[in-house]
Amino acid sequence: MDVSKKFTTDQSRCRELAMSSSFCRRIYSEVEEVGWEHLLKLGEDLSFLSFRILDNKGRAYILEITLDKTYPRYPPSVSADVPCNFNLEWTSNSKLRDVVKQFHEHVYKLQDFWSTLDDIDRSLWVTDPKQSHHAMSYRQIKMGNDCSIILSVNSGDPRSLPECRFLGSDGKVNFLREIWKRNCKKWAKEKSFPENLARVFDTHLLEPPHGEKNEEQVECGICYAQYLPIDDELGAKSGSATDHTCENGNCNRAFHSVCLGDWLRSITTTRQSFDVLFGNCPYCSDPIALKISTKK
Repeated sequence: MDVSKKFTTDQSRCRELAMSSSFCRRIYSEVEEVGWEHLLKLGEDLSFLSFRILDNKGRAYILEITLDKTYPRYPPSVSADVPCNFNLEWTSNSKLRDVVKQFHEHVYKLQDFWSTLDDIDRSLWVTDPKQSHHAMSYRQIKMGNDCSIILSVNSGDPRSLPECRFLGSDGKVNFLREIWKRNCKKWAKEKSFPENLARVFDTHLLEPPHGEKNEEQVECGICYAQYLPIDDELGAKSGSATDHTCENGNCNRAFHSVCLGDWLRSITTTRQSFDVLFGNCPYCSDPIALKISTKK
């Protein structure tokens, strides 16, 4: 009886090892199809992956994929920093590249949404959020010394009349609310968002304070923090802010040189000459050079 049980257990382990080996080969092959340069994280058991996806405007998105143990029989679960998720179409023959392809298509449909928010950020005095993310669909806009409005932009129809909430003193809020109710019918989809707001409120809206237009990204494009952690291993870099910026004027992405150096070293196409790493920006793919410390 004991021999029979041992034989059954050994068979089960052999099947598990075979399935695990097959699973690993499949995942590595599918990541290869997507491109290792797009991979940000890969879980130890290969059931979790995250990819950095770029759109045609150079915007970067993080796509996270969690695989079921029966993959690819059942579809993976997908999440991303976008305002609304997409419905993944899946068959038993689907692969990771199909997830990435469908995400690209979803991002393409949201381009007008992000362009609208960019237009707001460039043209109006936005007080919140200080650092926006792709999933955010609201903007708080300063209207005067003691009042502001919070606009919620429809990601599916960004040029339509937004939802609007009012903040401030009762008298000012009531005044703005009455103007909104009376003039919201003036909203026209063919006009820009800032132009429509000016038409509805029948006033010249406040522009961003001097020096805040086109403000450079202060968060690191790799670790997504403004400052490095306080850590003795980082030496003089401990707690430091971002200190390297992509030279592409349409990107201007900021990085900690420590993070960028680690990322460049992980990419097989990166080359080193003396104390300089030569590679490509993680966001816009333009050439980027980073001087590194050779001190041990």
